[in-house]
Amino acid sequence: MTDPSSAMATMARTAPKLAELTEQVLFGDVWCRPGLSQRDRSLATVSALVALYRLEQLPFHLHRALDNGVTPDELSELVTHLAFYAGWPCAASATTLLATALAER
Repeated sequence: MTDPSSAMATMARTAPKLAELTEQVLFGDVWCRPGLSQRDRSLATVSALVALYRLEQLPFHLHRALDNGVTPDELSELVTHLAFYAGWPCAASATTLLATALAER
C-alpha cells in the first residue's frame, strides 16, 4: 500500500493547495460530518472508486474502510455486487487490490 503520509507529502510538494484542501476540507470536514458514519462513508467511497475505476486511490480507501469497521466479507460482497452495476473489469481489478489490502493486514 502507498504510505498515506508519503502520498500527502508528495501532494504537498506538487500541489500545496490541493494537499491543504484534502487535509482540512475533505478529511477534516466532509469525512467528519454527522450525517453518515465513517463506516458508511467508506462504503460509499469504495463503491465510487470501484465504479469509476479509480484504482490508484482504492488501496488507501480499502484500508480506511477496514479501519472504519467494514469487514473483509462485506468488502468482498460489495465488489461482487458492483460487478453487475459498474462492470466486470472494474470488479475484477478491485478484487485484486482487495486481496492485496487484506494480505497486508
